[in-house]
Amino acid sequence: QVTLVESGGGSVEAGGSLRVSCSYSGVIYNSYRMAWFRQAPGKEREGVAALNSGGVINYADSVKGRFTISKNNAKNTLDLQMNSLKPEDTAMYYCAVLTRRDWALVASLQSREYNHWGQGTQVTVSS
Repeated sequence: QVTLVESGGGSVEAGGSLRVSCSYSGVIYNSYRMAWFRQAPGKEREGVAALNSGGVINYADSVKGRFTISKNNAKNTLDLQMNSLKPEDTAMYYCAVLTRRDWALVASLQSREYNHWGQGTQVTVSS
């Protein structure tokens, strides 16, 4: 079982920056994928950024060049640095993990390919 707890959300003006963090605990096998998703009111959950145990990183086109995902092994956190924020980035941000003992996992941005989720942290960007 993996437990995920997000933190660091808040309110910022357009053009500003925020860093959200996801503290994870439990069993993480050698093969894993970890990601950040977001969901705005009335919209479907969308993948923002993902990484896997092989070092591959994927970003949604809407955040490329502005967001950076990273994993801090010393602190057991998955972080998302968000720069040049836009009002359309306003959403609840969730971290997600899938880990397996045996086969390699791609850095997917599809929510159906994750089975552990945090409760979310709100990010609000004002114009």
